[in-house]
Amino acid sequence: MIPREYLGSAAIPGGEELKLYRRGGDFMIVLDRNELMSSRMSGSEKALAVMTIERLAGRKAHHLLIGGYGMGFTLRAALAILPADARITLVELVPEIIAWARGPMVDLAAGCLDDPRVELVMGDVASVIADGRGSYDAILLDVDNGPDGLTMAANDRLYSAQGLTIARDALRPGGILAVWSAGSDDAFTRRLRNAKFAVDEVAVKARDNGKGPRHVIWFAAKR
Repeated sequence: MIPREYLGSAAIPGGEELKLYRRGGDFMIVLDRNELMSSRMSGSEKALAVMTIERLAGRKAHHLLIGGYGMGFTLRAALAILPADARITLVELVPEIIAWARGPMVDLAAGCLDDPRVELVMGDVASVIADGRGSYDAILLDVDNGPDGLTMAANDRLYSAQGLTIARDALRPGGILAVWSAGSDDAFTRRLRNAKFAVDEVAVKARDNGKGPRHVIWFAAKR
């Protein structure tokens, strides 16, 4: 087996430490003992973008907020199908994530951060959402392994009843809050419905070939 090569680490504000590894041509970002993301498994991250945009069909223009760059799979999938007049606000909390995208993972990034449709905002996605009342057609969140603050305890506010109300207010009528998760969470589904969203919970496979672990995406439409 090819040994895993350590490439760098990054402190999460108010949280723990991320570590970047490479094994051959594959990259992994690890938190403690949890592999948060891997370049080998990108299917569900791409589905987060594709399935959200499908649900926005018929809109004349799109303004998406993507919370968390990760390895850029969601961003690149969105850019591949959005029109030239679309806008994406990409919010990333950890500067090293972007440095890695422009450094050791530059080939994987494929120039997506330099697309003119993309505005990169360094900061807390919860604050950006709170400041964006009625601004977005969709908010796509992939900043934890599910609807709890795994990477940063403060992220719990994103998934609380109050946080969901704030997200709903940041959406335009008929807009969609899409949340990626490594697994299902019945309590979160109930909170979405209590926040007056129409909820569609979809199971997706982690890999492009339809194999790998089963992940979950909630598509919550503003009524």
